Amino acid sequence: MCMQLTDWEKAVQFHGHSCPGLAIGFKAVEAAQEKMGIHFSTDEEIVCVTENDACGIDAVQVLTGCSIGKGNLIYRGTGKMAFSFFNRKNGESLRIILKPIKTEMDREERKKYLLNAPVDDIFDFMKPAFALPDTARLFASVVCEACGESAPEYKMRLQEGKIVCLDCFKEYGRGWQLRSKGWKI
Repeated sequence: MCMQLTDWEKAVQFHGHSCPGLAIGFKAVEAAQEKMGIHFSTDEEIVCVTENDACGIDAVQVLTGCSIGKGNLIYRGTGKMAFSFFNRKNGESLRIILKPIKTEMDREERKKYLLNAPVDDIFDFMKPAFALPDTARLFASVVCEACGESAPEYKMRLQEGKIVCLDCFKEYGRGWQLRSKGWKI
């Protein structure tokens, strides 16, 4: 007999362990499902713009079908525990932001609280302040004239008359990538 996993068990299995961060993403998906009626996205009909790169993103991926590879999970690195969901079919959107938890709790208590609290108790809801991102685009691959590695054309830069990748571009990141490779700037 084959047992069906719950959504929480699927998220834990994908993420590798159970934690409060995963619970945040799990509840954000629950909120989006409850308030927007979204379901698993087989293509790009549902888009999630995440403002963090923490554990909760794994729950978003496994439960919504949004992924970086598919182009419908977009990382917007503000560091905020916020998730904006967009439905391309009906134009609906919702930004979900974790409310501060003022009560002291240990890790296990926090996880249980997050998993059992109503979504309205743990999140604030508003319209995203940015528009629905374009659908994923395919870009031509270009070979870097400095290192010989290829990257999408939009990631290339012109430097001293040569087309170079971001690792070889001197202005990008103040050259830390070059120094980490042992290259002199």
